[in-house]
Amino acid sequence: MNETLFRLPVGEWADAFVDVLTDNLDRVFDVIGTGVDTLFDGAELALAGPAPWVVALALAAAAFFAKGWRLALGSLVGLAVIYGVDQWENAMSTLALVLVASLIAVAVGIPLGVWAARNGHVSRALRPVLDFMQTMPAFVYLIPAVVLFRVGVVPGVVATIIFAMAPGVRLTELGIRQVDSEVVEAGHAFGATPGRILRQIQLPLALPTIMAGLNQVIMLALSMVVISGMVGAPGLGQDVVQALQTVNIGLGVEAGLSVVILAMILDRVTAALGDRAPVAKALRVRAASD
Repeated sequence: MNETLFRLPVGEWADAFVDVLTDNLDRVFDVIGTGVDTLFDGAELALAGPAPWVVALALAAAAFFAKGWRLALGSLVGLAVIYGVDQWENAMSTLALVLVASLIAVAVGIPLGVWAARNGHVSRALRPVLDFMQTMPAFVYLIPAVVLFRVGVVPGVVATIIFAMAPGVRLTELGIRQVDSEVVEAGHAFGATPGRILRQIQLPLALPTIMAGLNQVIMLALSMVVISGMVGAPGLGQDVVQALQTVNIGLGVEAGLSVVILAMILDRVTAALGDRAPVAKALRVRAASD
């Protein structure tokens, strides 16, 4: 066995850091866990509580609003398949996890993206952090999450938030930076405050790019939620893990197919909402500045 000249005790440093967090911030993590549990319970109740046909019609209505009757009909067919393979409750739990994790990731990521777009120092500081978040293997996030929050819903949601947040930050910053500087200067010339310029010029013009970031956040969240089944997070992930452990091909195909259907519906709906961004309003703003 070859001996290395030196060894960096990165693993020991990570262990010590997590120990410090658990020893000094245990109550903070309890509060966070309670909040995440409450959000998840509310989302799951809204999705799994009503009759399946009610939820299916509501999701189809959202698809119809986003893109029209073809997407609505396709969503209904896909949801019928999920119900037909007896994965409805698991699918709704997975959807609840995705919605909660994506909501928190977007609520944190968009303000960070705005801050990075308006401050070069923040952008440079965030860039390596976002690179780390996107390149670290997804399974690694589960280890400290389990130590800090124990098994169940919370570590799965927390790991999903960390894994999925980066595209929301990056694309928000990109969208705002791509706004024509002449439009922003026109806003300043008319005496608009920085906050008003952000709300009425930069965010509307950057909305298509921000919506693309939201789409990526949701897709990454869905992929991570399945992996989170390994730490006790409910939903389709648990069936995928069970199928792997028992070599149950049928269960694995049914759970995997349900994940694919959810992914397709969420992807098409969010992409269509991005296409429905107020382009006409943006063009009017641009025309007024010329």
